[in-house]
Amino acid sequence: MAAAAVTGQRPETAAAEEASRPQWAPPDHCQAQAAAGLGDGEDAPVRPLCKPRGICSRAYFLVLMVFVHLYLGNVLALLLFVHYSNGDESSDPGPQHRAQGPGPEPTLGPLTRLEGIKVGHERKVQLVTDRDHFIRTLSLKPLLFEIPGFLTDEECRLIIHLAQMKGLQRSQILPTEEYEEAMSTMQVSQLDLFRLLDQNRDGHLQLREVLAQTRLGNGWWMTPESIQEMYAAIKADPDGDGVLSLQEFSNMDLRDFHKYMRSHKAESSELVRNSHHTWLYQGEGAHHIMRAIRQRVLRLTRLSPEIVELSEPLQVVRYGEGGHYHAHVDSGPVYPETICSHTKLVANESVPFETSCRYMTVLFYLNNVTGGGETVFPVADNRTYDEMSGDRLNTPPPCCPQSLIQDDVDLRDTRRHCDKGNLRVKPQQGTAVFWYNYLPDGQGWVGDVDDYSLHGGCLVTRGTKWIANNWINVDPSRARQALFQQEMARLAREGGTDSQPEWALDRAYRDARVEL
Repeated sequence: MAAAAVTGQRPETAAAEEASRPQWAPPDHCQAQAAAGLGDGEDAPVRPLCKPRGICSRAYFLVLMVFVHLYLGNVLALLLFVHYSNGDESSDPGPQHRAQGPGPEPTLGPLTRLEGIKVGHERKVQLVTDRDHFIRTLSLKPLLFEIPGFLTDEECRLIIHLAQMKGLQRSQILPTEEYEEAMSTMQVSQLDLFRLLDQNRDGHLQLREVLAQTRLGNGWWMTPESIQEMYAAIKADPDGDGVLSLQEFSNMDLRDFHKYMRSHKAESSELVRNSHHTWLYQGEGAHHIMRAIRQRVLRLTRLSPEIVELSEPLQVVRYGEGGHYHAHVDSGPVYPETICSHTKLVANESVPFETSCRYMTVLFYLNNVTGGGETVFPVADNRTYDEMSGDRLNTPPPCCPQSLIQDDVDLRDTRRHCDKGNLRVKPQQGTAVFWYNYLPDGQGWVGDVDDYSLHGGCLVTRGTKWIANNWINVDPSRARQALFQQEMARLAREGGTDSQPEWALDRAYRDARVEL
């Protein structure tokens, strides 16, 4: 959905350095206009008032001056009328008057971005006093790093304990009747739906083409076996070859499909994710350890304090034995039909869909896992991924999900095929990994979603896995992000602590003293 080299500077110097960074400005359209002979300050060709060889008559000159004086007089009269009609509002327009004016669009400075250099590159940074950390590059596509010892063992145990005190909830709920109702109201004909699914345009739906559409299950992870089971239940595939022709698809009643999806009692192992989670507040008034971790992330990313402090709280996740999370990306692309979840309240835009806009993911391992539980990046630094996902399948970028399903192996399936992923990170207590979910746009801001950031949680085969996520939220619309930060600052000034959201209630744990 451009962090510079990280240094160990203290927070008080970081603010000064942030202020000294060059600020982004919109392109100078005037230069382009001037190059085309259309600049605002360029003199237009002047037509002579009389022929070059003649002499302007006095009468012509007097008529011209009369028109000039009349024009200037009308302009002055209009200005005076506007001034006296508005009274004192010209000096103090008031809140309502100011809100009506368009005003200049706010802009933000460029986003920092750490350089990867090469896989295996290490650099030393100081994120806490009297202690060095080492950042190691794990991959360049996506830009992914690892920091051993980012958290102490005591900090890890405290986070787990606070999460248990607050209580965890299941991370995913099965489809409801509202899902069936929403699907039934879609204004898409079966022919259009067939064409949408038939990505290789061969007139048949192969299993991998259906598998690629993970949203069809809305939480239920589809496998070749589960799809064929569904075909048999709704009598969609009479010959049982697992391939649907256009005629077979047209004969299928989509209501039977929805009914089957609702009636199917999926086990936890059949879901896209099998875990429990909660959120821990990190803002002002939070437990001092939670505040310290957020400040450490701030120094690591070297992003502005406003961006980091206004991002999502810490998500803590527990995977029990059998827990998993199939491969996914943390951010969604922002199209005209979508808007970022964190800026939608201040954007004053009406769009049908919202998506998570997470510029960065910082993931912490809170314990050592006895068996399994790696974080897999299936296509990290895969040189052939672009070829598989591009023109060969006659599909436009970004990547085609079919390229992840080859020879009946679905690289997104973290329960069965984690060992086939290009990169796996083993959980180590206190280690942090972080990566960028978006590519740069070339102007210091957010570009397209990085498809190589696809990642998932491998099956926990023994024991329990605890992790935590800090997501840094940035809207790809620079102006919308700036408006969001301005509005949040205003609410904080006017509302104080009462403006905090509901998940801030765990500030009650700020003075907790726990024996760990």
